Amino acid sequence: LFGASLSEGVFVGSFLSMSSTAVVVKFLVERNSNNALHVQITIGTLIFQDCAVGLLFALLPVLGGNSGLLQGIMSMGKLLLVLSLYITATSILSWSFVPRFLKLMMRLSSQTNELYQLAAVAFCLLSAWCSDKLGLSLELGSFMAGVMISTTDFAQHTLDQVEPIRNLFAALFLSSIGMLIHVHFLWNHVDILLASVILVVVVKTAVVAIVTKAFGYSLKTAFIVGISLAQIGEFAFVLLSRASNLHLVEGKMYLLLLGTTALSLVTTPLLFKLIPAVMNLGILMHWFPSESTTQIEGKVSVIEANRML
Repeated sequence: LFGASLSEGVFVGSFLSMSSTAVVVKFLVERNSNNALHVQITIGTLIFQDCAVGLLFALLPVLGGNSGLLQGIMSMGKLLLVLSLYITATSILSWSFVPRFLKLMMRLSSQTNELYQLAAVAFCLLSAWCSDKLGLSLELGSFMAGVMISTTDFAQHTLDQVEPIRNLFAALFLSSIGMLIHVHFLWNHVDILLASVILVVVVKTAVVAIVTKAFGYSLKTAFIVGISLAQIGEFAFVLLSRASNLHLVEGKMYLLLLGTTALSLVTTPLLFKLIPAVMNLGILMHWFPSESTTQIEGKVSVIEANRML
């Protein structure tokens, strides 16, 4: 609509659709609400997005005009095959190698926990490295490492051991985002930047809420999922760098997308803090059902499900 090419429009749309797994999951874990319905929907969507990152990488040369459509389809088909083989391999390792490996590390680190911490981090980095070398995303490899550990009896112990290290990696991640920002450009175009961030947050919240509602979930659940996925993901920086090298986006568009992504990530904590206030306002305005009504509906659905069984 604003006069850009179709390929650039497809890229920007795919770019803005990604949400931040690292930031969102950190806030969800801190709230200790992993069993909530909206949390399960949010995490499931984030995982699906991480799987789609590899497909977007395969699609970039086609959008950039460096390869034909047939070659792009073949590349995406090859990537899907590699993804299937990778998931199959991790499934086999999760019941054959990983439990024995963690048990051995536990035995060797009986006097000190440093060895177990290093082994857990090394295992995660190795899985992420293998995923990246196969053309998949780093996040997918890290996620699969966590899934493999979660199937063992050492899941809670591993989580307790890597808690301090996780905060360190989160700090490094946020610092790396800050080093990418072109402050002078953003300051000169702060009005466009703020308008872009507000537009992205509002549109993504609305679209995600509508899609979630279309799957039969309540309006309250759909709205919380929409706010949770309203930011742009950290892997957008990698996609943006690759698109810039292919001359798919250049100049001011590159800097604007970079600033919009960074600012949307920074505003994510504020959005999470606003969720309770918005929920209370929605109950007062009768947009959402009250907590007592929700609990009664949940009990009724459980009773009906038991009757069907």
